[in-house]
Amino acid sequence: MPSLTELVRSHTDLDHQDIAWLQLLQADWQIVADLSFADLILWLPDRTGSGFWAGGQMRPTTGPTAYVDDIVGSFVATGRRPLLDAAYTQGRLVREGDPEWRDDVPVRVETIPVRRSGRVIAVVARNTNLLGVRTPSRLELSYLQTAADLTQMIANGFFPSTGQRSDHADSPRVGDGFLRVDAAGHVVYASPNALSVYRRLGLSGDLAGLSLADLTRELVPPRHRPDEETLSAVLGGRAHRDTEIGTDGGDGVSLIVRAIPLRPEGVHIGGLILVRDVTDLRRRDRELVTKDATIREIHHRVKNNLQTVAALLRLQARRMDSPSAKAALEEAVRRVGSIAIVHETLSQAVEENVDFDEIADRLGAMVTEVSALGGRVRVTRVGGFGVLPSESATAMAVVLTEVLQNAVEHGYEPPDDDADLAGDALIGEIVVTVRRDDRRLTLTVDDDGLGLPPGFDLDESTNLGLTIVRTLVESELGGKLELGPVPGGPGTRAAIDVPLE
Repeated sequence: MPSLTELVRSHTDLDHQDIAWLQLLQADWQIVADLSFADLILWLPDRTGSGFWAGGQMRPTTGPTAYVDDIVGSFVATGRRPLLDAAYTQGRLVREGDPEWRDDVPVRVETIPVRRSGRVIAVVARNTNLLGVRTPSRLELSYLQTAADLTQMIANGFFPSTGQRSDHADSPRVGDGFLRVDAAGHVVYASPNALSVYRRLGLSGDLAGLSLADLTRELVPPRHRPDEETLSAVLGGRAHRDTEIGTDGGDGVSLIVRAIPLRPEGVHIGGLILVRDVTDLRRRDRELVTKDATIREIHHRVKNNLQTVAALLRLQARRMDSPSAKAALEEAVRRVGSIAIVHETLSQAVEENVDFDEIADRLGAMVTEVSALGGRVRVTRVGGFGVLPSESATAMAVVLTEVLQNAVEHGYEPPDDDADLAGDALIGEIVVTVRRDDRRLTLTVDDDGLGLPPGFDLDESTNLGLTIVRTLVESELGGKLELGPVPGGPGTRAAIDVPLE
C-alpha cells in the first residue's frame, strides 16, 4: 500500500507544506471518524485534473464501517463522484444526493474540502453506513455536533492545528471520555465514561454547568497538575494540546486530558475535551521502574560478590607453594574478573543489554596488564561487537578472556633479563577483528607470536582454557570455534562464529 507522501509526489502538484498539513490532519482524524460514526477517505487531486487518488483511509471505532476493503491508492475519474468534484471546485461542504449502495449497504456520502492558506488542497469524504444509524441519544447528538464543527473547521482551514502536538502514545480517544465545554470553559455535556473518570478523582455530583478547570483545581493537588496556564488552556478548551493530572498516594488516579478548540467560523465557541484514566498504565510504569532498579542493584551486588571471590582466590594463590596450583588460582581470578566486568556494566545499564565494545576493551587491558609480559603485548580491536543480551555477553566475556590469555601466555616468550629492551617496549600485538550483521557475529583473534606447536589438534587438546572456550562457544552461544595459523603470517588465529537472535 503506497504512503501518503508517495502518492502526493507521484500524482499531484502539492508541495511539502501541503503534505505536512495533510499529515497533521491524519494524526487527528480518528477523532473525526469516531465522532461522525463514519469512514473518512482522503482524496488527492491529480495534477492533470483528471480525477482523485485515495491518499488515506480511517474507519470509525464507534460504528460499522462503510468500506470493508482498503482503497488507498485507488483512482476516481472526474465525473464519477460529483460530490468530490463539487467540494474541490466550489470549496464547500457537499451533502446533497441520495445514499450510495455498496454490497447491499446504504451509505451516505458527504465531502469536505481541505483548505490550507486559502487553497483547497484535498477532499475528505465522510461515508456513513446507514444500517448502523438509530435514533440518536444525547451522547450521539453531542458527537455529531462536535464532528460538524470539526468538519467546518477543516473546510475553513482552521483544522488541523499547527500548535503543540501530543507525545503520549496512550493519548485518549473519543470512547475513553468525551466532554464539550463552552467558550467560558463550562461543561455543556459529559459522556458517562468522562463522568466516571471524574468520579474517580472525587467528584460527587454532575459535571454539567461546572467550570472544568476550577473543578480540577479543587480535586487535584497542585503538585499533581500542570502549571496554571496549561491547566486553564487545556481544560478550558482553548489550546490544542494535552496534559496529565493525578491525585495523591500510591493508589492515586492518573488522567491524560486532551483538548481541541472549536472555532468552525474562526471564533472560539468552546472546546472538545477527551479524558482517559491511565492509572493502571502508570502503576505498571512505576513497577517496571522499580523492577529495573532492583535488577541493576542485583547486578551490582553480584559484581561485588564476584570481586570478593576473586580477592579470596588471589589471597589463596599468594599462600601456595606449588607453581602450578598458584597459576591455576590466578587463571580462576581472571575468569571471575571477566564475569564481574559484565555484571558491573549491567548494573549501570537501563536495559538487560550491554554495549560489549567497552567490555572487550577492558578485558584486553586486564589480560595484558596481569600477564608475565607486564603489558608488553598490545591488544587492538577492529570493528564493533555492538549491543549484546546479558546472557550472551557473559559467555562472550569469558570466551574473549580465555582466547586473549592463551595468545599472551603461549604466543610470546618473556624477554631475557639481559635483553636490550626498554621496560615498556612492545614485543607483540594481538588484533581482535569483529564483523557483525543482522544474523551473525564473527570474531577473529590474531597474534604475531610463536604459533601453534607442531601436531596441534583442537579436538585432542586438554588445555582447560580451550575446553572452556569450546564449551561456551558451542553450547552457550551455538557457534563454532576454529584454531589455526594466521593466513600469510606468523602467529595463531582463533576464529569464532556465533548466531545472533
